[in-house]
Order: sequence, then structure tokens, then C-alpha cells
Amino acid sequence: MTIEISKEAQTQAIQSIERYFCEHMDEPIGNMAAGGLLGFFLEELGPLVYNKAVSDVQDRLQARIMEVDIKVHEGELQYWHKPGRQRKAR
Repeated sequence: MTIEISKEAQTQAIQSIERYFCEHMDEPIGNMAAGGLLGFFLEELGPLVYNKAVSDVQDRLQARIMEVDIKVHEGELQYWHKPGRQRKAR
């Protein structure tokens, strides 16, 4: 599975990686190296994050489906259980 991001997002991500290295590492990282690191992260970690997101969405949708079932469920064969419905004496 290939995770692709827009050119704009890619440019911003590379700039963010460069800034992170500049502020938190002993040596700065070049533009090409940052792009390579981004590619590695997208290929190696992207599917992990993607799969977690899909799982979270499935859980939320399942919870919503259960809510719908509770809210719209109608009891079956309830005619004789309604108030005021009594059997006539013979």
C-alpha cells in the first residue's frame, strides 16, 4: 500500500523535519535527506497509522449503528400488550 500526500503537504513535512533536526538534533538535516526520511516514514509507518485510523472509524460507526438499532427498534407482536386492549368476555 502506497500512501501519497500532496506536493504542498510534502513540502511542509520536509520543512518540518528540517526544523525538528535543527532544533532537537546535534546536526541539521538537508532537504534531500529530509525528503528521504519522509518517504521512509510514509512507507514504513504510514500503513500503521492508516490502519489504526480505519479501525477507529469502524469502531465509531459500529457504535452509531448500535444507537440506531436502540432508537428505532420496534417491539413485535405487541397488539395485545398495549394499554386498553382487553379480550372480550364470551
